[in-house]
Amino acid sequence: MTFQEFLTRFNTEAKIIAYFIKIRYGDELRCNHCGSTKVYQRHTNHKVCDCESCHNTFSVFKNTIFEHSSTDLRKWFYAIHLFLNGKKGISAMQLQREIGVTYKTAWRILHQIRKAMSNKEAEAFFNAIVEVDETYVGGKPRKGNKDDLPRKRGRGTRKTPVVGVISRDDKRVEAGVAKPDRAGKKLSGKQLMAIIDRVVKDASVIMTDEFSGYNILKYSEHIHKIVDHSKEFSRGDIHVNNLEAFWSILKRGILGIYHHVSVKYLQGYINEFCFRYNHRENEHMFDTLIKQSVLV
Repeated sequence: MTFQEFLTRFNTEAKIIAYFIKIRYGDELRCNHCGSTKVYQRHTNHKVCDCESCHNTFSVFKNTIFEHSSTDLRKWFYAIHLFLNGKKGISAMQLQREIGVTYKTAWRILHQIRKAMSNKEAEAFFNAIVEVDETYVGGKPRKGNKDDLPRKRGRGTRKTPVVGVISRDDKRVEAGVAKPDRAGKKLSGKQLMAIIDRVVKDASVIMTDEFSGYNILKYSEHIHKIVDHSKEFSRGDIHVNNLEAFWSILKRGILGIYHHVSVKYLQGYINEFCFRYNHRENEHMFDTLIKQSVLV
């Protein structure tokens, strides 16, 4: 969606509310409580509706990322437009300047958008042939912090392990933080399986590298195929190249736009990049995200 198209579609709050009602309820507005269609919008505030059947009063934005926000809906929607149009996202500081809000408000808007991006993304299970790989995300130790170890690369570092799964069929990706008991703990097979079990159907073909943590797959119904990166980059169709390409996108985005991400919020940023990757060819990505903004 171009900027001009955005202005035409969403230049007033009334247009935004009408659009959102269409996305959320379809052709007929229904009561959030009883499901009745005998619902009427208030003339003074189109966000608020009254149900004639159960006498319930509700907001069309209840249980969405927009609930409890006093920020103008036009700023919300423009923030989403900027967020989706930026190939690697947008920082809270830049959004603050673009839409004229405080840094705290911009930060909250971005995290609410990431919450919508994570909503419903992992409902569909992957099957057939998938790649599984792990990477490590984190910044360099703070200067003067004696508790920080010297910087290392890969496994065994004090960075946060992230496990990803990508489908060979449609190139959809899902990734999650494998939280260790303490910083620097070696990634275990149980942590890997917790994410694999969440998104991969039984009896799938799973491609991994030679990391010993994947040995746990021999106790599953999956067919496990391994490429030993110490000897070869790939072996025929046995490789994790697609997932390694995604890791590159994720790390460049975090380093280039956000610079540093705490472990507490890391999953939200991962969800953001998974959503972008999975919908990179979706011409209706904006509409998809608005649908996912309904959190129940």
